[in-house]
Amino acid sequence: MAENSDRPERGERGDSEFQERVVAISRVAKVVKGGRRFSFAALVVAGNGNGKVGIGKGKAGEVPEAITKASRSAKKQMMTFRLHENRTIAHEVEGRFGATKVLLMPAAPGTGVIAGGAIRAVLESLGIKDILTKCVGPTNPRNAVRATLAGLSQLMEGRPSRLEV
Repeated sequence: MAENSDRPERGERGDSEFQERVVAISRVAKVVKGGRRFSFAALVVAGNGNGKVGIGKGKAGEVPEAITKASRSAKKQMMTFRLHENRTIAHEVEGRFGATKVLLMPAAPGTGVIAGGAIRAVLESLGIKDILTKCVGPTNPRNAVRATLAGLSQLMEGRPSRLEV
């Protein structure tokens, strides 16, 4: 069967510059007179694999619409980070968001990304290849992603973190 070059590859969504990862999809119920109305909320991480990453949330009545809204939001909120030797971070940092605390530690070449699901999505989209992480406290995906970005923003020179609480 002939390949259609206009179609994106499986796992990619449209824009070839950024890779997008769906971190979480939650079903939200609103109780009304006739029963329940369901909608969906999506959390998406987009990155170029070379130091740029953004997170986005989207809500809609259908899952694909929620993912599209979230990816559009993630691309608007891109942040740039400097990677150490194009593979890890420069020094150990701690990111906090709410009650969630994420420890990010540089690792030796060949270690890989040692992280849980939501944190792994952020780090791999950013282009980090070797890092050790530990998530302390609640591990819900939204707080874990925001805490990871808060920790990474401490690596940015001369800029205060937008995500610090």
